[in-house]
Amino acid sequence: MPIYDLSVPISADLPTYPSDPGIQIDDWETLAKGGGANVSALKFGAHTGTHVDAPAHFIEGTRKVEALDLGVLIGEAEVVQVPEDRFVIDEGFVAEHCKPGIERVLFRTRNSTFWRGDCKADFRTDFTYLDFPAAERLVKIGVKLVGIDYLSIEKFGSKEHETHRALLSKEVIILEGLNLAEVPAGKYELICLPLRLRTNLGDGAPARAVLRTLK
Repeated sequence: MPIYDLSVPISADLPTYPSDPGIQIDDWETLAKGGGANVSALKFGAHTGTHVDAPAHFIEGTRKVEALDLGVLIGEAEVVQVPEDRFVIDEGFVAEHCKPGIERVLFRTRNSTFWRGDCKADFRTDFTYLDFPAAERLVKIGVKLVGIDYLSIEKFGSKEHETHRALLSKEVIILEGLNLAEVPAGKYELICLPLRLRTNLGDGAPARAVLRTLK
């Protein structure tokens, strides 16, 4: 049964959203220097690499990442191929390619090519994104989780964060920073487990996300 790892490796070279903390990974203790074990020290933001946005990311008083429903994070998902020349996933595209009954949708776009090599690239502001009417459409047809293959699902520079709010206000989980480059369009089993972070904000957490073929 083929398994596709959708998670981008976290390293000091991985780009981060411009307003987010950078990534720092240090050798805290090493066998080579006489330590009793190899121990790494990690410092990065909750929205680093492949990560989950909880409703509390934008909506005060809503569900935090620790309280997300594992039943939504695990289950059948559909990978939808978005044409290379499309920079906006709009309502018309969603209406044509996302039918009622599917609960988890992962959009495979030109963004996945940004992860080629060792991810040693600057943050891209021209990524393909989901617009507000499309987000509303996904809510209307009953989608519970939406994933995309870059560090934000929303157009870069958005002031009102309408796409995020449209989804998160209805408790639709957002999965960002996927690498879907090797995944053909179709239906799979998604297994996405964000770190069980207990924080004051509960806004999100890095995740390991994989797809398994259904047959």
